[in-house]
Amino acid sequence: MRHALRSITVRLGLATLLAAAAVAPASASTSVLQRYLQCKHTTLTEFPGTIVDAAVATPELSTLVNLVQAANLVGPLSGKGPLTVFAPTNAAFGKVPPALLNLIGSDVGLLTSVLTYHVTPGTADPRRSLLSSQVTTLQGQSLFLVYDGNGASVNQSVAACKGVKTTNGTVWIIDSVLLPQFR
Repeated sequence: MRHALRSITVRLGLATLLAAAAVAPASASTSVLQRYLQCKHTTLTEFPGTIVDAAVATPELSTLVNLVQAANLVGPLSGKGPLTVFAPTNAAFGKVPPALLNLIGSDVGLLTSVLTYHVTPGTADPRRSLLSSQVTTLQGQSLFLVYDGNGASVNQSVAACKGVKTTNGTVWIIDSVLLPQFR
């Protein structure tokens, strides 16, 4: 039964992608499907260290690394996995208004909430979801993963097609900071 439902879901997702492609001009429709297939089959880069080690080794993630250190999350993100981290680049943090970024950075509880909203237990792959799928973060709220005409995305953030597999999980580079709902 589960296999049948998954098969139906995959066919519906492919039909949705093809329908979206059909609305676009012919040359664009071919590229949407080609991009999806290319992205879906891109092999993860292997990194011989932890998620934190991989982030430290990536200059474009230096802001994230500094914030992870400030929130005392180096230990949890270096521990046993698997975990999936959706890692905003320095440019993504640059899109956040400075006053908001300073507010988040000055409150360890708030910072921890924002950062753990970027982490899911287990394995999550935004390239695999033709229909929107939902994953729960360590922070407790959900993220939505989908692959559509714009590519792989997490909520409204575009995710790179090539993830990094570490010893305790996977890192996906994203182009914006994800913010949980605050109550």
